[in-house]
Amino acid sequence: MRIDLNADLGEGYDDGALMPFLTSVNVACGGHAGDAATMMATIVAARAHGLAIGAHPSYPDRESFGRRELGLEPAQIEATVAEQVRALAAIATGAGAELVHVKPHGALYNVAARDLRTARAVVRAVRAVAPTLRLVGLAGSLLVEAATEAGLATAGEAFADRRYTANGSLAPRSIAGALIADPLEAAEQAVRIVREREVIAIGGERIVVHAQTLCLHGDSPGAADIARAVHDRLRGAGVELRALGG
Repeated sequence: MRIDLNADLGEGYDDGALMPFLTSVNVACGGHAGDAATMMATIVAARAHGLAIGAHPSYPDRESFGRRELGLEPAQIEATVAEQVRALAAIATGAGAELVHVKPHGALYNVAARDLRTARAVVRAVRAVAPTLRLVGLAGSLLVEAATEAGLATAGEAFADRRYTANGSLAPRSIAGALIADPLEAAEQAVRIVREREVIAIGGERIVVHAQTLCLHGDSPGAADIARAVHDRLRGAGVELRALGG
């Protein structure tokens, strides 16, 4: 058994507290957060920890932290995703690093999971930048399907610190309890996903999940404690932690 542990970083939180427990990072590249300085600093720190580096593009919406659906046309989505990924790739090259993957952020991630036009726009953007990049999306989603059809390497993602609905989607943040704040509970969910390939939804339903990477949110309260608990519980359960592409 093995899994990648990733987190969305470069968003203005305490990245250094999470990095020792991760194997991959998704770096905000200007759409919802981040600038050239934060991108460089995050990449340098990630390299020092031996972490795989990925781009974390979003809707161009810093005001709402990329968590608002903007209703952009596919061509607009393709253009902004490609621009953000290229910006991070250029900074990575300057730091002597390379990008391994791309994971959309927030509302773009959720829309691409269920809307094929959006999914294909994201896929086209990634292929235009570098067809060798791996696309990370919600396990079982249309984004993963579209990327596979286009010949991109993929990684299905699950979440240790988020609850699910009965249809396999992430519970909206507006719902009470959508975020798992208890480190031990997040750790148990992580182990269940890896070992049992399932997650228990809010209503008690058992949802099948086939994931190659687990996400931990750096902006959650107690994020470092959650990351430590998930990391330690997985290793204690005999799970190998390995970066995407590693």
